[in-house]
Order: sequence, then C-alpha cells, then structure tokens
Amino acid sequence: MKILLALIKKETKEIIRDPVTLGTAVFLPLVLLFLFGYAISLDIDEIQMAVYDQDKSQDSTGLIDAFTKSGYFELNYDLGSAEDADRVLDRGQSTIVVVIPPDFSKQILAGRKTNIQLLIDGTFSSKALIISNYATAVVNEYSKQLMELNLAGRELVLDTPVKVVPRVWYNPPMSSVNYIVPGLFAVLLMAFPPILTALSIVREKERGTIEQIYVSPIRPFVFILGKIIPYGAIAFGEMLLILATGTLWFGIPFEGSVFLLIAISLIYVLCTVSIGLFVSTITKTQLAAVLLSLIIALMPSFLFSGFLFPITSMPYMLQLYTYVFPARYFNDISRDIFLKGAGIEYLWSNILLLIIYTIVLFYITSLRFKKKIA
Repeated sequence: MKILLALIKKETKEIIRDPVTLGTAVFLPLVLLFLFGYAISLDIDEIQMAVYDQDKSQDSTGLIDAFTKSGYFELNYDLGSAEDADRVLDRGQSTIVVVIPPDFSKQILAGRKTNIQLLIDGTFSSKALIISNYATAVVNEYSKQLMELNLAGRELVLDTPVKVVPRVWYNPPMSSVNYIVPGLFAVLLMAFPPILTALSIVREKERGTIEQIYVSPIRPFVFILGKIIPYGAIAFGEMLLILATGTLWFGIPFEGSVFLLIAISLIYVLCTVSIGLFVSTITKTQLAAVLLSLIIALMPSFLFSGFLFPITSMPYMLQLYTYVFPARYFNDISRDIFLKGAGIEYLWSNILLLIIYTIVLFYITSLRFKKKIA
C-alpha cells in the first residue's frame, strides 16, 4: 500500500508539473462537447440566392417573394445577364441562381405551363440536394397558390403551372466522393505533418540534445528551416500521393490547373509543418505534443474547414472562428480548383491569407526559439 501511495503521489506531481497535459485532460471533453454541439449542423438556412429575372412582372416578383419568405433563402444578387450567373456561382457568392424566363407571366396568363431553371452549386452534394428540395417545395407551393387564383376571368386548371428544371453545376451526379476527396487533402496534411514535426523537437528535449542547439551559434530561423525542409518534403510527397490516388483511383474530376494546386499545396505544407514546430516550443513531452497537435490541428480541420459540414450552417460567431484555421482556406482552394476549375483570379484572397498565416507562424516560432536560446 505504501508503494502504491508513493506511485500515486509521484504521478500526481508529474501531472501537476505538466499543465498542458492537465489542462487537456480537464478541458478537452468540454471543448469537444461545445465544438461538436455548435459546429456540426445538418440544417441549412440563409441560403444565398441570386435571381436572373428576365420577365420583371408581378408574377415573377411573387415567385421571388415566395423564396425569400420561406425562411430558407436570402436574395443577395439581382442579375442582369447569364454571364453574371456564372460569375456568382464561380466565386461562391451565391449557392443557387433562379432563372425566370422572359415569357413567365405571359405563359401563366395563357393557362400554359412554364418552366423556371435552378442553377445549383453542387460542390457539397448533400447540401445541393437539400437546396434543390427546398426550392422545389417553394415553387410547388407557389403553383398551388396560382391554381387558387382567378386569372383572366377563369380558373386555372393546370396541375402545376410552374415547373422546376434544376441543373447542378460542378458536381452534376452529386456524388459525395467528389467533394470529400478534395477536402481530404486539407485534413490529411493537417493531421500528420504537425505531429511528426512536433515530436522531432520534443524528442530532442527529452534526450537533452536540444541543449546543444541552444548553446551553438546556429540562428533560430536557420534551425527552424532545417526542421521544416525535411518534414515539408515528406508532407509534400504525401500531397502528391493523395492527389494521384484521388484522381486515378477514385476518378475525381479535375477541372483546374494541376500546377496551381501543387504550388499552393507547397505553401500549405510549410504552414502545417510550422504548426508542428510551434507546438514543440510550448510542450515538453511527446504525449503532450501529440495531444496538443490533435487539438489545434486535426480536430479543427474536421470541424472548421468546411470538410464535412458547410460553414454557412454554423452560428455566425463560429463562422468567424473558422478563419483562425488554415485548413479552411486550403479546403476552399482545393475544391474550387478540382470541381470548378477556378484560377488564381478567384482564389487570390485565400492564397494571400494562407501565405500571411504561414509567415506569421514562422516568425512567432522563431521568436520563441530565440527566447529560449537567450
């Protein structure tokens, strides 16, 4: 019993002396509870909608009002041409474009069926299917109201005066693998490189070899580069392997520039490796390094990158919180290049934020090493 109590006392002191491990054990369950509770939502609302109304009649206005009053759609663009529809969908400014033909009201008054077209961003296949169902329900309800009206002095006898013709862009078959695999690039590169990099330095701390670096004339940024380059090369090779497997094995359509994706992937790889180096500066044990890497790298890449759940379905404050994590930027870049064939003119803002993130992280890590050397 004395030996058991002594061991318990020893372990308790070690836990108390390692605040990272203690904090992880105490607060991680609560953090997971709140994050999963708020971030994971299968409900879709505030759907950004654009309208290309070629009729400009009272009937077309009534249809648009039916969408906005449903509580699911928010009108953010009134388009003037078909090219504008391409633009808002390519840029992700709208998720759905409602195209109303120029003879919409004329056909209704004549008692004939008329079609409206729905252009839906199918990047998220599950989301696109739900949006299509919502829009179809709105149009059907509007048709039902029309049937109850007395138009031109007679009852409208058509079963469905307005018919929906949906077209899904970027992922026409609405296959889930087409948006999951491109998103996996961001998740997998955020999972392993940070952990491997953090362990490499923490292992030196545990063995005592890091002290030789502290007393050597090596400058901090040189030491960090020496750590980043080998692990960055491994992570970049992992990226190429994932890219080849996704396109060849899973048959994911690739619409954009492979060179652009590879170039941006290199920036992202440097960013993920820098995260691992930063973790190594604030942890002393390999266990703590692994746990902290999972908390600040892997878990947010699942929840806050838009990999599985649309960011627009999260509460507004959590949508702002997603900007803290670089996986969000690369996830958007990867999917836009793969499925939309987007070029740098559409991606430059996410690329710039990713570069700034990497530079700031590298600078902070260098300062921490410099402080330790001093």
